[in-house]
Amino acid sequence: MTSLEIWTYAIVGLTFALYIGVAIWARAGSTKEFYVAGGGVHPVINGMATAADWMSAASFISMAGLISFMGFDGSQYLMGWTGGYVLLALLLAPYLRKFGKFTVPDFIGERYYSQTARVVAVICALFVSFTYVVGQMKGVGVAFSRFLDTSFEMGVVIGVCIVFFYAVLGGMKGITYTQVAQFCVLIFAFTVPAIFISLQMVGHPIPQIGMGGNMADGSPLLEKINQVSIDLGFNEYTSGNKPRIDLFCVTAALMLGTAGLPHVIVRFFTVPKVKDARISAGWALLFIAILYTTAPAVAVFARTNLIETVDNADYSQVPPWFKSWENTGLLSFEDKNGDGLIQYYNDANSTFVNEVAAPKGWKGNELTIDRDIIVLANPEIAKLPEWVIALVVAGGLAAALSTAAGLLLVISTSISHDLLKKWLMPNISEKNELRSARIAIAVAVVIAGYAGYKPPDYVAAIVAFAFGLAASSFFPAIILGIFDKRMNMQGAVTGMIVGLVFTMAYIIYFKFGGGVGHPEQYLWQISPEGIGTIGMLLNLVIALVVSRMTPAPPQSVQDLVENIRVPRGSTEASGH
Repeated sequence: MTSLEIWTYAIVGLTFALYIGVAIWARAGSTKEFYVAGGGVHPVINGMATAADWMSAASFISMAGLISFMGFDGSQYLMGWTGGYVLLALLLAPYLRKFGKFTVPDFIGERYYSQTARVVAVICALFVSFTYVVGQMKGVGVAFSRFLDTSFEMGVVIGVCIVFFYAVLGGMKGITYTQVAQFCVLIFAFTVPAIFISLQMVGHPIPQIGMGGNMADGSPLLEKINQVSIDLGFNEYTSGNKPRIDLFCVTAALMLGTAGLPHVIVRFFTVPKVKDARISAGWALLFIAILYTTAPAVAVFARTNLIETVDNADYSQVPPWFKSWENTGLLSFEDKNGDGLIQYYNDANSTFVNEVAAPKGWKGNELTIDRDIIVLANPEIAKLPEWVIALVVAGGLAAALSTAAGLLLVISTSISHDLLKKWLMPNISEKNELRSARIAIAVAVVIAGYAGYKPPDYVAAIVAFAFGLAASSFFPAIILGIFDKRMNMQGAVTGMIVGLVFTMAYIIYFKFGGGVGHPEQYLWQISPEGIGTIGMLLNLVIALVVSRMTPAPPQSVQDLVENIRVPRGSTEASGH
């Protein structure tokens, strides 16, 4: 066993022992503890748990990898996810908390006075959560496959077993305190290597500033990555190349999808008061910003180091990390011209191929890299100490597992609370409801693990699909449910169904059906990652039109909507 493997087993083992210990200590004993951790979590603690819930494998493992390959265009993920969290914290969370329903289907069922609305919301929640959790399972598989020296598929199986244990055991109470520990691990694991590499490349300890610094030879780092990208036939790193409409739609879909994510919304019910929900949202934003402002720097460092290490390198002399990632199947080299050197370039650029590659005897790009390995491979490429490399693995696993646990809890509560307790079996005992919730998690984690075996895309792209589905189904129903007392059951249900079906059909057609590989067929140049914005607009328009053509909601519901927008104590202060 190598020293890196020893460090990895030690650090990952210690962090997992911590998570499992916390889950046992905070084991849920009632349905309230299982669903909302008893409603007594401190705002700062809840802020850390929310940040861990929010910063999934897409944030930790995949986002910096996408930015490193997409350059400026990758900023859509940064803007969409951070802006979406602000939208959720300011516009929705306090009102939902005051409404008093701790699941989105519960809110929609009560607000739209209908079991039909509740069931449609449950179906939407299951689609969103399953899509999201598949992305986490891929992240777990990527991390385990490399550092436990096993296949990607076996890495997914190991991750399924671990999530199964502490999600089934602890419920929201166990998950909340486990996520606090996971936040500490993941944020430390993301920033420490970034500081090391920033010092190494530009001599500055703050990565966010180091990204704009000068290298040892005096050349600006960003100018160098721009020139290197152009020299290999890629687009300039700091310039946008996607259609503006698609950049806007992807960013909007991620923002609006954030505001409709069931596993994040439920976190605001774990604190005692509405005021605490606002405070915990502010703390979570601060904790999230630490990682999100560091990610662009990590992307630039990783891209520069990767190209300098592998481009035109002799394959027989590549560093050990290259061979290790090859064994996972997530990185591969094909010597197309038989010269033993790695030709890494953009062979889709016909001008570059004709003018540069062909005269040199190159026969196509020879290096295939899964973008999700970049953050995990970055410390190895930069030759950082082995304990730092092991720490990054622990952080990636913490990010994936914390979000997976939150999502699985949403799936279980949608089934046990919203379907069984509120509809099919209203007289079910608390003990049986808790048992049903745990069985639902068990079934969900197995299905999600199976889907994670062959994921349809990179982690961040899969998660973007989930956000698109959330934006097109939940966002209009929630926002109109809070701010439009005339919105009725008929409008909300019709809008949710149309938005979800349209978005899902578009994603399936261009990712699995006849549209695969045909971006020229995109509607208005909008990619599957951004189509949720159009689905949301369809939902919004149809919901408003149908609600105005059908009877108004009962007066009691209209009064309830008015009430949840009035701050507590305002009626006494005004004398009414």
